[in-house]
Amino acid sequence: MRVLLVEDDEPVAESLRRGLKRYGFEVEWVTTGRAALDHASPYDVVLLDLGLPDTDGLDVCKTLRERGDVPIIVISARSDETDRVVGLEIGADDYVSKPFGVREVIARIRAVMRRAQPRTPAAGAPENGPDRYGPRLTVDRKAARVRLDGEEVALAPKEYDLLAFLTEEPGALMSREQIMEAVWDANWFGPTKTLDVHVAALRRKLAGAITIEAVRGVGFRLEIVKDGGGDKDGDGDPSTGTGSDAS
Repeated sequence: MRVLLVEDDEPVAESLRRGLKRYGFEVEWVTTGRAALDHASPYDVVLLDLGLPDTDGLDVCKTLRERGDVPIIVISARSDETDRVVGLEIGADDYVSKPFGVREVIARIRAVMRRAQPRTPAAGAPENGPDRYGPRLTVDRKAARVRLDGEEVALAPKEYDLLAFLTEEPGALMSREQIMEAVWDANWFGPTKTLDVHVAALRRKLAGAITIEAVRGVGFRLEIVKDGGGDKDGDGDPSTGTGSDAS
């Protein structure tokens, strides 16, 4: 994914560039609003600072939005609610206040990209039909239904949302922040223990079709069981693949 970073603070920009590149993003960095508006190379998302040396970032945001629908995430030290509201009203897709962590920025990038781009059906799945994951599991996103061995599985709404999110990229490691952002809310301030409870429920209900590995201190990785064998994770401790993760 190609990111256009518009930021005049060199330490902030360098930290973001290094962090984004570690996660596989390609980053083009410019330091002024004019350079952002004149940037000719294609990009998939814009990270836009408001405090630019040559122009107000809100004006840059407005111009970029008038040109197209590339997602724009405002990054700014301005904490005033008015700036947030104005930024979102003139076309920004999200707003991150400084100081922030690279993981938070990446989670927000992925969230706005999911909203901006229609999901590609799983390989071999009929268009607009259920997506098949291995020999036993199907997820019908249009009807919000899950079937195991042809029988519908009763999932709570958030259990379904969690499964739908994790099966978008089987095998990918998703941070707790990414999952909470996508399944719950960008402004979730409660404990993330609810995530562990929902992971344990999916392990129990879909045993033998998927495994959900916990990576301590990071998040979770869903894998599809290709041969329909047993679920080694079970109900145990997610931190080891066999119990609840308190990290």
